[in-house]
Amino acid sequence: MLAAQVNVFGRPETVIEIVEQADPGEPGADEVIIEAEFVPINPADILNLEGKYGAVPPILPMIPGAEGVGRIAKTGSAVRHVKLGDRVLLPGPGCWRECIKAPAKVVFALPGDVDPKQLAMLRVNPPTAYLMLHQIAAPKPGQWVIQNAANSGVGHCLIRLARLAGVKTVNVVRREELVAPLRAFGGDVVLTDGPDLDARVRAAICEAALPLAIDAVGGSGTQRLARCVSDGGTVVNYGMLSGEPCIVDGRETVFRDVRLQGFWLRKWFVDTPPAQIADLYRELTSKVANGTLAVEVEAVYPIRKIKEAVAHAARNGRSGKILVSFARE
Repeated sequence: MLAAQVNVFGRPETVIEIVEQADPGEPGADEVIIEAEFVPINPADILNLEGKYGAVPPILPMIPGAEGVGRIAKTGSAVRHVKLGDRVLLPGPGCWRECIKAPAKVVFALPGDVDPKQLAMLRVNPPTAYLMLHQIAAPKPGQWVIQNAANSGVGHCLIRLARLAGVKTVNVVRREELVAPLRAFGGDVVLTDGPDLDARVRAAICEAALPLAIDAVGGSGTQRLARCVSDGGTVVNYGMLSGEPCIVDGRETVFRDVRLQGFWLRKWFVDTPPAQIADLYRELTSKVANGTLAVEVEAVYPIRKIKEAVAHAARNGRSGKILVSFARE
């Protein structure tokens, strides 16, 4: 079977390679074999290829990929809750391969009539947005949440999930050309980033409560969000697109009681029982099915063009996600 593998960290499109691996063999009694259909390339995947993601770089060689979608090709003798042909989420990490053997308890059947490209992006961005919005310092209906990198997959999900919860969004982007599309998508306020961000946010929302900020940038971007939240507010950092550590100065932490907290979805997977994980994904799947959650796809590449796909995903100025297809040619 084909797999995308990295043997050394470096420039993503240079270090990623297509390799032939042995098929995973027959499933055990409580296992399933999944044939991959689509996998997305997320910012975390790019950082992984560079050796910059997480506190400790992964062990090489490594098959990247945190999520994707596929179909059940074989089931073990004790498996009853999924059957041949069922579409399921790929259990990560290591999703960039044609065929995966996995414990049956970590998969569940998805609706067969939902766009598989959207389902391929279900495992990471929607739950990240949902959990940061609802489980850390959840704004009440009528209050506001602010986020940077608002044109990202997580950003799009947060806009839609916040609206469902009656929460309004301030959405921060880097380029003026992103403002109008994000407003059309449903962002209540869309602003370009800058040193006077807090003043423009206050002018837009007046005296309304803004208890939560979602930060994907780090560096001074974290500080700009911290200045925007209400006294006692929380900034949740889940990424460092700037490549710099988060900055929040004492004016915010000491005198305004602003708190900085991190979020990593992988830790949530480790700490959460499988049944509870499946429940959240069923809820999110229903929102993908009815069109509430949707992420724009800019391009789909076949697995044999993984180098081109990774190079495209690493570019600035994209308007949608890059997917890789395992369809037989």
